[in-house]
Amino acid sequence: MTLKETFEQAVANSKLLSSKPDNDTLLRLYSLYKQSTTGDNLEDAPTNPFDFVGRAKHDAWSKLTGLSPDEAMKQYIDLVEGLRK
Repeated sequence: MTLKETFEQAVANSKLLSSKPDNDTLLRLYSLYKQSTTGDNLEDAPTNPFDFVGRAKHDAWSKLTGLSPDEAMKQYIDLVEGLRK
């Protein structure tokens, strides 16, 4: 299996987890997914000061700036595999 195929399988597996991960883990999954599929975050931060979720997602993704998509995929796969145990 290629890295991309393994990543896509991990994305599918993340939706089948027996229990919902905590918010920090969900943010990590989100940011790694975005870095894997889109690359560095070039979007503006949310302007609504009460958009706490949007701001948290933006900040989590921005922290991964410079991480290669392949490395982000590997980290995503490892995280999902760890959650499945």
